[in-house]
Amino acid sequence: MIMIAGHVYVNPDELEAFVSEARATIPLARATDGCLFFSCAIDDPKEGSMIMLERWRDQEALSAYLAAPHVQALFAKWGSKMRNEVRKYDASNERAPLGV
Repeated sequence: MIMIAGHVYVNPDELEAFVSEARATIPLARATDGCLFFSCAIDDPKEGSMIMLERWRDQEALSAYLAAPHVQALFAKWGSKMRNEVRKYDASNERAPLGV
């Protein structure tokens, strides 16, 4: 399993526009074969930060999503306007957080 987690930062004055466009891709991400979880949320409006959290079955599923035209368009428009501190993690040994 692949986990994607971290922050994206944009100019606070542009945060609402960025979040609106990013959230519009959520149904498309969730409909992608291999998407196990996909969510984003505003973290700190004053610093223009948004939290990203995703789970993917494998690298092939993630790569297919990242190659999709709507994802490429989002990065083409916002890539130079954002500081992307989102990272990819390989996950194993999945279990309930309380040991249940």
